[in-house]
Order: sequence, then structure tokens, then C-alpha cells
Amino acid sequence: MSSSSSPADSESAIFPSESPVAASIAPQEMVGDGKAWGLCTAVDLQDCHPDLIRNADHIRRYVVELCELIDMKRFGECQVVDFGSGRVAGYSMVQLISTSLISGHFANDTNNAYLDIFSCKGYDPAAVEAFSKEFFGARRSTTTVTLRY
Repeated sequence: MSSSSSPADSESAIFPSESPVAASIAPQEMVGDGKAWGLCTAVDLQDCHPDLIRNADHIRRYVVELCELIDMKRFGECQVVDFGSGRVAGYSMVQLISTSLISGHFANDTNNAYLDIFSCKGYDPAAVEAFSKEFFGARRSTTTVTLRY
């Protein structure tokens, strides 16, 4: 931690979706010149619809529609690979975007999904969570937003 950082600064940089801090900061205020370098949103989806997280085409469509929603430009093809065994079996996804990347891991054992969106361009983390939850039919979701400096 640099001498200019205080514990309060660190706490305000990482907050869960239930935090009042998350609702009080507009995305365009989080990232940019003189502000955070990037915005990282981790979305944990619990109890997803099994058929949706086990469908590579559905996962690819998620990436396309998510990028449209948050105004991100995809770079190259979306990689979707089904591998692993036991508790870690399932699809993993990576999509480069012009401002960084989107990744996801889909756990067959628990029907959970773990999504990460990192970009040096601002976007709305709450919109990402709501869209992702609906797209994969999750019953519950938790989102953590981290500002990267």
C-alpha cells in the first residue's frame, strides 16, 4: 500500500453488490484519466439452469449479448472449452475485448457459474449481474466490484 492510500480508500475500492457504496458510484466515475485504471466485476451465480451452463453455444451467445449490453468490442473468437473432472468439471470461457477480457467458469457439480469482467473502460456492474443472472437462470447471485489502480 502506498503512503497516499488509507484503509478507507482500500475499503471503498472493493465492495459486494449488497454494499451501499456500490449503488452510490456511477460507472463512468470509477474509471478513466486520474481515476482507477480499470474495473473488475466478479459475478458468482448460484443454482443456474443446468442445461444453460452446459451449452457452449449458449455461453458464446452470452458473451456477444453481454458485450452489446456494456458496449465492449470483442477481439477475436470466444474460447469455450469443456474439461476437468469431478468438482471442477465444466465449461471455461475466455473472450478478449478491446479494453481487456471476459472470462467464466461453469461448474457442473454445483450448477454455479463464476464470471469475471475486467475493462479499463467503465460499465455498469449492476447491469452485468442482472443480465448474467437472468441469462443463466440463476436463483441467486453475488457480485464483487474491484477498482484496479
